[in-house]
Amino acid sequence: MSRMATDETRERILRTASELFYREGARAVGVDLIVERAGVAKTSLYRYFHTKDELIAAFLEREDEEFWEQWASVAKRHPSDPQGELDAHVQWIAERLGRANYRGCPQLNMAAEFPAPEHPARVVALAHKRELRRRLQGIAERLGVRHPDELAAQLLLLVNGAFVSSQAIAGEEALRVLLAASHALVAAARGAR
Repeated sequence: MSRMATDETRERILRTASELFYREGARAVGVDLIVERAGVAKTSLYRYFHTKDELIAAFLEREDEEFWEQWASVAKRHPSDPQGELDAHVQWIAERLGRANYRGCPQLNMAAEFPAPEHPARVVALAHKRELRRRLQGIAERLGVRHPDELAAQLLLLVNGAFVSSQAIAGEEALRVLLAASHALVAAARGAR
């Protein structure tokens, strides 16, 4: 089998599993369903992903990569404007909440499904959230607030709260509320000097 064919098979398995895991939850999706939908043999799945847990972690790693690509694209447009960057991140996050197929943050969903600290999915999910906090702290530091670590934690709660509240608030309302809340947090942090 050629390298291209093996890469295509791996990609088909991962794409199929990712769609199913995100839509239905990882625990609800069995390996048999994944191989059936991907049109591959079970041995092929296990050739690329030794366990279902490894496949779940690969799904989250891909989600993580796509999230940070979007983040970097936004950040690049605001190299010397931390407030503009924060507002732009809030905007694309609000747009994400409004997607017709949006079912919440994949990292938060998987962390909830797999509470054991050593589970591969939880490890990837928690690393993602630590990185989100680190990047928010970088923005807070560039904003010049006295306690950037505290503002980063508040913004992290705001963003994660938005992800889990998408069924109740989305679209223009989400954007309006998120911008107002982030501006209030920044103003309060600046006033704490």
